[in-house]
Order: sequence, then structure tokens, then C-alpha cells
Amino acid sequence: MPDSQFLFLNRLVREFVAQNNTVQIKHVIQTLSQEFALSQHPHSRKGGLIGLAACSIALGKDSGLYLKELIEPVLTCFNDADSRLRYYACEALYNIVKVARGAVLPHFNVLFDGLSKLAADPDPNVKSGSELLDRLLKDIVTESNKFDLVGFIPLLRERIYSNNQYARQFIISWILVLESVPDINLLDYLPEILDGLFQILGDNGKEIRKMCEVVLGEFLKEIKKNPSSVKFAEMANILVIHCQTTDDLIQLTAMCWMREFIQLAGRVMLPYSSGILTAVLPCLAYDDRKKMDSGIKEVANVCNQSLMKLVTPEDDEPDEPKPVVQKQAEPNPDDSLAKQEGTASGGPDGSCDSTFSSGISVFTPAGTERAPVTLHLDGIVQVLNCHLSDMAIGMMTRIAVLKWLYHLYIKTPRKMFRHTDSLFPILLQTLSDESDEAVGLAAGGPRLDPPLSSPLLPSSGLRAAVGSVRQQARTPADLPAAQRERRADGLER
Repeated sequence: MPDSQFLFLNRLVREFVAQNNTVQIKHVIQTLSQEFALSQHPHSRKGGLIGLAACSIALGKDSGLYLKELIEPVLTCFNDADSRLRYYACEALYNIVKVARGAVLPHFNVLFDGLSKLAADPDPNVKSGSELLDRLLKDIVTESNKFDLVGFIPLLRERIYSNNQYARQFIISWILVLESVPDINLLDYLPEILDGLFQILGDNGKEIRKMCEVVLGEFLKEIKKNPSSVKFAEMANILVIHCQTTDDLIQLTAMCWMREFIQLAGRVMLPYSSGILTAVLPCLAYDDRKKMDSGIKEVANVCNQSLMKLVTPEDDEPDEPKPVVQKQAEPNPDDSLAKQEGTASGGPDGSCDSTFSSGISVFTPAGTERAPVTLHLDGIVQVLNCHLSDMAIGMMTRIAVLKWLYHLYIKTPRKMFRHTDSLFPILLQTLSDESDEAVGLAAGGPRLDPPLSSPLLPSSGLRAAVGSVRQQARTPADLPAAQRERRADGLER
């Protein structure tokens, strides 16, 4: 569009604004859209885009009244086969948004949708233009208190599963921006996007993985600061899934999150015990140097020990849901195992170090203060039985399973009694386990030495553990828990 035509259009629209002639203003915009911006001829489309930008500039603050008509044809040109027209579309939309500022927020989703596509544009000029528009839009969102987060989350949840590295980078950059705005509480919607974030954490691009670690780190910091408002239960299964991945970074980060969830949410995590054990128990047998150096085994051990402590004698009462209660976390002697070095603030570094030994409070998530919590013992026993039956499972995992059975017989003898018939055959089979002989572990007596809380069982070995579980299973179910423990330790004859 020549300068003379640009100036004429600008003057014409200003006159209509002064006259408050909305009919003529809409007519001008419609003409620019239908006959030019959406024309079959490239030169006409270019002229239409420039004309719409000029119209927006002439409208000034009144452009907010016509944003739908101004934006839609420009966004259509984002899909143009001609890269030059896509660039002109970026330029036109930049001018429209710059004039309208906060008035564009009701149209944020369509703008975000268009920009997310241009983020992966193969033309460097188009990509550069989209980045300028992206920064402008981020500034507007940051300075506004009218951003519709609820309306945006469904689109974010959809786009976060993109496999394109540029689109992923675009998504992560926006999450970082939204997380930094005080008036926007993205934590409430973390369950909607957490799975997608872990998917992005597995990206092949080092920079994207680093950005994602930072995002997860910021979320974890906020979770620690505001545990009472966190929807732990809605994210538990997501962590269980990613704790079982083959990607070391994803697995370690998810395991660190699981450790913090068990610490902060306490008994809220009990209904997910079978899934947690499915993810955690195999990690205890890691002997690969790379896996051991990553710290996964140590964090898994802390998760296992902490989860075990959540099972109490009250879980042996009749199958009626128990309310969640706030309680003080017990000091954890294995806290040192959780401390490790990492590369980012989001996962395996100090930001998610366990603080079990500090005696901090276990918080009750908002809205679940009186929510029922039930220990699904059948599911737990099924998982333990499955691991004990698998001859390929490593020694330390098998010992951990026996510790769990021992612990459950002490804390929930009545409920465990009905599982005794199904457990005894596999316990008898474990007594003749070849792996026990291979490592030279001697058969032991009924005493489990060292205590259950110890991460390792030395010379007493696997058979000693089996013997302890068998004795505990034979102990009368109505015997008080304290007496059961003393009997198991050989303190009561």
C-alpha cells in the first residue's frame, strides 16, 4: 500500500471516529478484510494487512471495539503459503496489539494459538517477527490483572503435548512468564499440565530440558511454600507413571517430587501406595553405575521408608475411611540419602532435597482436611507378592518387600491375616532362593536384625527376613502391636 493510500485511510478512519460513525468504520474494516486481506492475489493480501494495521492505529484506544474484525483476517494469513505474507501478518498484528494493549486479552487464546504455530515456522524472518509479537504479548499479560487463566488452561493443556521443539520452547517460556505473575495462580492448575511438563523434560534438546527443569523447580518451590493449597492426590498417579520411565532425568525428577509429596501430604498419599511401590521397589535393586550415580536409588529408598511410616495401627480398624489429620513428621534417619547434586532447580538438585530430619509439619491439602483416606491393603499385598514371585527381581528389592510384609503384619495384623494363605507359599519358596545362596547369605533365625528401619540387611540375610515375616504371620492377630514387635525381636518368650 503506497504511503498516500496509507495516509488517506488513516485520515478517513479518524474522521469516522470523530463522528462516532461505527457503521462506516466497520464497513472499512470489512472491505479491507474480505476484498484485500483474504483475496486470492498476494499483493492484495499484503495491502489488506497493511491497511488493517493502519486502521487500528487510526482508531487508537477505540480499536478495542473492533478487535475481532481486525484480528481474524490477520490470523488467517498466518497460514499463508508465502513466507513474506506470514511476515507481514506478524507485523500487522504487532501494530494492532501494540495499540490495543490490554484490550486484546479477551482474544488471547486465538493469539496464542497463532503464535504457537509461528514459533515453529521454517522461515527465520517470520520466526523473528513472531518473537517480537510474543514478547509484546507477554509484557501485556504481565502488567495486566485481567488475564483469563481458567479460559486459557484447556488450550495450554492441549498444546503442551506438542512434539515440535520450537513449539515446546514457546510453551515453556509462557509457563515461566505466567508463573512469575503474582496475580496468576498457576499452581491450582498444575495437575492439568504436569504430565505434559514431564514429557517435555524428555526432549532431545538440551536447552529445552534445562528450561523445563527450571519450570518444574519453580513449581516445586511454590509447593513447599504453600502445601495447604496443593492438589497432591490429583498428581500422585502422574508421578507414579514418570517414576517408571527409562529416561534417567525424568525418573529422578519424578522420584524427587514423589519424595516431597509423601513428606508434605502424608497420609493423603496412602491410597496410591500400590502404585508408588510399583515404581519405587525396582529402583532399590539398581546396581548399574550410571543409575547409582544419578541418585535414583537413594531417593527411591527414602520414598519407600517414608511411605512405610505412614502405615499405622489405625489402618487395621474396620474398612471405614479415616479422616486426614495434621501431624508432625517423624525424623528420618535416612535423610542423608536424599541429598544429592543436580543440574537444575527443578528436580534432582538441592531445591528438592528432603527435609525429613527437620521435623517439619505434614500439611493437609486445601479442601481435603476431612477427606477420607483408606489404605488399600489388597493392592499393596498384590504388588508385594508380584515382586517377591519374580525371580528376576534384585536382592535389595526382595528384602524391601519382606520388610513391607513384616511391617504390615505388625501394624495391620487383622487385615493381613486373610492374606496369609496366599503369601506363605511364596515365602517358603523364597527360603530356597538361589540368589540368596549366590551372595553367600546364611540362613537366619526368626529375629530380624538389623531393625526394620535399616536400609540394608547384612549377614542375617534374606532367609532371616523370611523367617521373621513367617513368625509375625503366625502371631495371633488380636495380639497388641507392641507385643507383636517384642515377640518378633525375641524380647518376649
